[in-house]
Amino acid sequence: MPFLNIQTSCAVSREQETELKSRIEKAISLVPGKSEAYLLLSLRDNCRLWLGGSDAEPIAYIEAAIFANEGHFGYPAFAAAVTQAFCDVLGIAPKRVYVKFEDIAAWAVGGQCIDRKMFG
Repeated sequence: MPFLNIQTSCAVSREQETELKSRIEKAISLVPGKSEAYLLLSLRDNCRLWLGGSDAEPIAYIEAAIFANEGHFGYPAFAAAVTQAFCDVLGIAPKRVYVKFEDIAAWAVGGQCIDRKMFG
């Protein structure tokens, strides 16, 4: 299950949020074996984010936690698609969109633990 925890320094309207969600749902399919069916998203706007000592321009920080992809397959294409989405929808310059990948070894969902060793 992929989980994206998104923070932006700018306001995001409901329409923009919906457009970002749709674009991210498409982008996750660039990571082999991942789809929107299990994609979990969190979006917080109007966060206080500073880059290089300045908060004058909008910034997006995205933590992408992805289960069972130690080889990081599809990450470059996914990062490019997500960056372009934030540029198109919110006008954030690509150099101000940061994507941090986190490899998830195990999840628990519904009280049941799923370990990547099970997919081995």
